Amino acid sequence: MVFYSRAAITNLSDILTGLIGWEKHPLEVEHANKYVSDIRIICDSLDTKTIHFNTQYSTHKRYGEKVHNYRRNKQTNWYIIYNLDQHGNVYIQRILSNHTTIAETK
Repeated sequence: MVFYSRAAITNLSDILTGLIGWEKHPLEVEHANKYVSDIRIICDSLDTKTIHFNTQYSTHKRYGEKVHNYRRNKQTNWYIIYNLDQHGNVYIQRILSNHTTIAETK
């Protein structure tokens, strides 16, 4: 099963709000909803993955042990940061973009 922390739910809400209110290129509400829905679909499938990658960036390590990289387009990657329990349940802690993840050495 996949579970979301309050912070992760807030992240999804903030992504939606940010896409609609984006100064450079605001998205229509329907398109923004689809965008966030696509992220949710990826999140909800994490418990079916056989390989889980460890977090590399110290920023991400503060939130969880595992990370899934969802490349939305050439400019945007979403980092879904989560933990696993012994039963394979996924606990999503944060959803961050490459635009908010500070480049750092691993």
